[in-house]
Amino acid sequence: MSRAEGAIIGTVVSAAVIAYGVGKFETTLGLVLAILATVAVYWLAHLHAVTLAESLTHAHHPLRAFKAAAAETWPVAGAAVVPIAVLAVATLLGADQSTAAWWALGATVLLLAGYSHLAARRGGMGPWGQALGALVGALLGVLVALLKVALH
Repeated sequence: MSRAEGAIIGTVVSAAVIAYGVGKFETTLGLVLAILATVAVYWLAHLHAVTLAESLTHAHHPLRAFKAAAAETWPVAGAAVVPIAVLAVATLLGADQSTAAWWALGATVLLLAGYSHLAARRGGMGPWGQALGALVGALLGVLVALLKVALH
């Protein structure tokens, strides 16, 4: 798994928890804690998988493999920072939990579009390819927002 993969996975997991969890917790803090707990479990699963893969594939000592895996997988957990920050700022500005969640989901859509645009640009695609890449990334985020609508 690459760091970019981890950032995308962490962003989608955060968005999915927001989509499912909004309204299920009395406070936005409860929703934030659910995001943190879920992303932590996903990160630990990736950390464990990459540690084992390093040990098995490269015959690395488990501690060396763990250090390499931690450096590689931290973006899974780090990706939760932006959606949580948006939730917090929106709440501090007086938004109710549902409105704050929509703002956070919007931020994840923008992040996914941005990651995809950047990948297309670095991959040598022209402006149309970059736009298409951004659209595909945004559509992934929109699917998560549709999940929110379907679940509530």
